[in-house]
Order: sequence, then C-alpha cells, then structure tokens
Amino acid sequence: MNIRESDLPGIGKKFELMTDNDDKVVVIIHDDGRREVYHYDDEDLDESISGVTFTDSEARQLASIIGGMTYKPKAVETIEVAFDDLVIEWYKLGPNAPIIGKTIGEIGIRQNYNINIIGIVRKNHSKQLNPGVDTAFKSGDTIVISGERADIKRANSELFLKERG
Repeated sequence: MNIRESDLPGIGKKFELMTDNDDKVVVIIHDDGRREVYHYDDEDLDESISGVTFTDSEARQLASIIGGMTYKPKAVETIEVAFDDLVIEWYKLGPNAPIIGKTIGEIGIRQNYNINIIGIVRKNHSKQLNPGVDTAFKSGDTIVISGERADIKRANSELFLKERG
C-alpha cells in the first residue's frame, strides 16, 4: 500500500491510500477528532463514490475491527500466537472514576489487574508515554492501556467506569 500524508492547516491531516488492488481511499482526520473516509471510482480517481464520517470513538472502534482486535482471521492466528488476547484500549476518566487522585503504584495496576498504562493524554493535551508508578490520575485524562481482554474489562468496571475513548 502506498500512503501519502499532507497537512490541512486549520483542519487536520489528510491521508491518501492506494491499495495493492489500485483502490484509492482518503482519510481526513479533523483537529476536533472527527474522521472522514472517502472511496474513489476505479475509472476516475478524482471522483469520490462514497464517504462516511466517524466520531473519534467510532473511528477507534472501527480501527480495532479492521486491525483484528475484535476478530482475528484464522490465517494470522499462527503469526500472532504470542499476542493471543492482547489488546490496547483508550479510556477517558470522568470525575467519578475511583482512580482519580491515586497513583499507578497505589492502585497496583500491574500487580492487581495485570494491565499496563502505556500512555496518558491530559486535558491540556500534554502526553506521558509509559508513565511511572508515581503518576497520579486526573479527571479528564485519557489513558491508554494494554492487557488481555478479561483483565481490561475487570479494570474498567472497577477503576475507570467509563466508555472507551
């Protein structure tokens, strides 16, 4: 696949994809989180024949489906045996999440829930990659976690109490 990326000042970014089958798809990621996806006519690559707009949450759900997070084709099972049920999820913490004000170490996220916090995006859009045990959670944080599905589901119900970001 060939991918061309370009900035759209005041809008976001545009990605033009040409597949190995010569299908053209354009994805526009708006600064407000919306995603637009357009598919183009095989005969006229300047003519869009379909388009759809996704919210940020919908785009992430679609990405997990396309990326094989929800269903893994049998053909790739042998390739991904090591990652079996490993998933990555995003959760936005509301003011009533039980972990607000507590640190990763206090909660014992790794030991008690068998998941990892691999990143935090704060309300002010600052990012922390691989935050340490002294990192405290704040309302409005979007946390990026990895682990097995069952462990993430349990952590969500006990700690995050929020829908996926």
